[in-house]
Amino acid sequence: MFELGNSLREARTRQGLDYPQVELATKIRAKYIRALEDEVFEILPSPTYVKGFLRSYAEYLGLDGQLYVDEYNSRYGVDRVDETPRRPRVHQDRGLERKVVLIALAGIATAAALVIVAWKFGGSDATNGTPPAVAPKHAQAIPLLVLRGVGHGTYFEVRHSQGGRLVLSGTLARGDKQQLAGSRFWLFIRRSSGIDVTLGGRSVSLPARKNLRVLVTPTRTQRAGG
Repeated sequence: MFELGNSLREARTRQGLDYPQVELATKIRAKYIRALEDEVFEILPSPTYVKGFLRSYAEYLGLDGQLYVDEYNSRYGVDRVDETPRRPRVHQDRGLERKVVLIALAGIATAAALVIVAWKFGGSDATNGTPPAVAPKHAQAIPLLVLRGVGHGTYFEVRHSQGGRLVLSGTLARGDKQQLAGSRFWLFIRRSSGIDVTLGGRSVSLPARKNLRVLVTPTRTQRAGG
């Protein structure tokens, strides 16, 4: 048994992180971060949120998120099967539904009319009635960056330039996947062993280390400074 809140707080202060930084990176509100560190779990919406936030926050700090979830379950007697919060039923606006149906029917009628006009007046090949084939335009494909969580997963950040605006971040658990189109990325990865990276279908080889910063392009992978 260990102190959940104190161990999280100590890990955060050791890394020089404040609440706004943690909130931005994990998408967990600062008041809930404080509640986890103070072990005031009752202010969170439900045990489901407690366990999800515990896992994400711990893994962001480089800790074993599952260990914190197991300790919470053992101390507070929470079942391992999470209760999914029930969403209130939304009453559909019948007038809006009718408008959507009418728009869809109008679109179908317009498409049918265009087909008839094209059939009547469109040109055709005089020999066999088959319109000439049109060669497709070859568009240059944009590479796709794909991040997959493996093992215990890890926290990551993606930017288009070093020191540039954060475009994607979060904690990937085992089996999770995130993707982004582009050809040049600056990555920060808390634990390289917890993530698999491909760019344009090519596997990216990452050095085995913590707090990795790396530049990734379709032709090279390079360690980035600081």
